Amino acid sequence: MRMGLRSPGAAETPTGYTRPVSTPPTRHPLRRWLSAAQDARELPTYPIPEAARYLRIPETTLRAWVRGQRYVTAAGRRRAFEPVIRLPDRSRPLLSFMNLVEAHVLDALRREHEIPLQTVRKALAYLAQRVPSPHPLADQRFETDGVNLFVQYFGALVNISQDGQLAMRELLQAYLRRVERDAHGIVARLYPFTRRGDPNEPRRVVIDPRISFGRPVLAGTGIPTAMIAERYKAGESVDELAKDYGRDRLEIEEAIRCELAVEAA
Repeated sequence: MRMGLRSPGAAETPTGYTRPVSTPPTRHPLRRWLSAAQDARELPTYPIPEAARYLRIPETTLRAWVRGQRYVTAAGRRRAFEPVIRLPDRSRPLLSFMNLVEAHVLDALRREHEIPLQTVRKALAYLAQRVPSPHPLADQRFETDGVNLFVQYFGALVNISQDGQLAMRELLQAYLRRVERDAHGIVARLYPFTRRGDPNEPRRVVIDPRISFGRPVLAGTGIPTAMIAERYKAGESVDELAKDYGRDRLEIEEAIRCELAVEAA
């Protein structure tokens, strides 16, 4: 029997025939991130303008939270505040899903009080000492034990009355009810607000990092709200869309409201 010739870079099979040794493929940057983070919730995903629109937060405010803020003192000296939300990669202005949740919770404070960034940082540093976590505002211990401590300390910093602290606590808890956790207590989904002024609005739209690349979808369906809104803008009615997708009218209206709010923000 004639044997195959062995060439450089080849390996011999048990039958004596040769086959080339494969070269490991080059790893894509996203794969490196997946390998490093091991969790889609930690991947840098959302540009600041997009995250601000989904959360209905002014872009300049969110940018200051995640990138810091430069300012000039009365004496003309330049100063800078460090960020209050830590991005997964400081060289890239992209929020992770966990950052999105942190900003969502932090927005409860901005919504009722115009609070300086340095004050927010002091309160978060206090919280981090009691809830040691990369994302203390998204940690389950903040939801169960940390809210009262945080509000009490925060209220002392900015001189908020007892009634004001109670209102802040209730608002924080309303925001936290829109954060859903898995069986291990880890954040799994965020139900963003599609309206303003109603903390108890229905949870029809969800952001799940495992679905539709983390973009908003109709809860329980995986249908991107952007797709529904595009068809609506193209001239299809709410009733037509509800029939086509097999959803009720309220769901379609919330999907459209979510995307129209995004564009109007």
